[in-house]
Amino acid sequence: MSSFSWPVRIYWEDTDAGGVVYHANYVRFMERARSEWLRAQGIDQIRLRETTGLGFVVRGMELDFHRPARLDDELLVTLAVKERRSASMLFGQEIVRGDTTLVRATVRVACVDLDSMRPVQIPPDLFPTAFPNT
Repeated sequence: MSSFSWPVRIYWEDTDAGGVVYHANYVRFMERARSEWLRAQGIDQIRLRETTGLGFVVRGMELDFHRPARLDDELLVTLAVKERRSASMLFGQEIVRGDTTLVRATVRVACVDLDSMRPVQIPPDLFPTAFPNT
């Protein structure tokens, strides 16, 4: 799959007293990009939950901070699917400002039954365009 991008602008609410983006907000930006990627795949997360009882949760995340973002910066949050297993996916994500990488992350997302919070197989027909060979 080619990479997916989602733009973000930095507002006061995203920064600390020094005008630098608070570190936890990068995680929020990456979550939003993954949600927008799902939407671009035609997946409505509310409908998925209501019809199947399934959802996606973060299983693991590794972050590497390179440079800070600041007030009014225009950023791009990218993701690429690095691996698909039966019940999880591994994403590579970056947050960039122009040609400068600010944050790199790997994120393992698991498909779970939302009632039991137990892992379940990703329905094979859920991502027909993202994974054409599966």
